[in-house]
Amino acid sequence: MTPPDLSRLRDIHLPAAVSWWPPATGWWILAAALLFGALFAAIFIRRRHANRWRRAALDELKRLRDASQTQDLPTLLGALSVLLRRVAIGRFPRDEVASLYGDQWLAFLDRTLGQADAFQSNPGRWLGSGPYLRQPAIDANDLAALFSLAEKWIRKLPGCARK
Repeated sequence: MTPPDLSRLRDIHLPAAVSWWPPATGWWILAAALLFGALFAAIFIRRRHANRWRRAALDELKRLRDASQTQDLPTLLGALSVLLRRVAIGRFPRDEVASLYGDQWLAFLDRTLGQADAFQSNPGRWLGSGPYLRQPAIDANDLAALFSLAEKWIRKLPGCARK
């Protein structure tokens, strides 16, 4: 048997290299997922950073609520009023809020809450007079309602920066 004549065979030709563009569908999906993930993370971090004042105020309110069993009522009501005033001064122009007292202060709280007579009626009325009485006659239900009203007010405030 004679060997075949290999002199007429050509060398192996490799196909052209695979181009990197356009990428496969999976790469497009991965890029879109990474983009949306980064966007979501940026929005989440920005919102969390912008609302840290609200978390701090709610933590302070929780501390006051827990201390309501042991602390005397005038001191507790005064601390609650100071907390709400600090939050208001931080969220609204200082010259608009700092000079308010009594019924004007309670009307401001009602106006910013968006409910008429929430703070100007019971139990919110205790914020104006309670810190100055020796033994305020506020019962546990009114005190719990006052704390709930204060929490509702803090949560309702807009998260934008001070005007």
